[in-house]
Amino acid sequence: EATLNMLIVMLKRLAITGSTLRPRSHEEKAEIGRSLLREVWPLVDQGRVKPIVDSVFSMAKTADAHARMAGSGHIGKILLTP
Repeated sequence: EATLNMLIVMLKRLAITGSTLRPRSHEEKAEIGRSLLREVWPLVDQGRVKPIVDSVFSMAKTADAHARMAGSGHIGKILLTP
């Protein structure tokens, strides 16, 4: 059980998402994995589905990446590179 201050969520324009496969059987989980391989990964390989990348930081600039994320001004993923 947890308590959540929705004012902070709203002020920062955060999105809360969740997912769990726990109640599913091993067979269902395996089928989900197979369908991802069959239906989704080919689209990724073809470049038809791409993540939105906001910015890329080197590991040496991890603090800057964290600041970018904390500022909530980004749209897309913030990546770290070696």
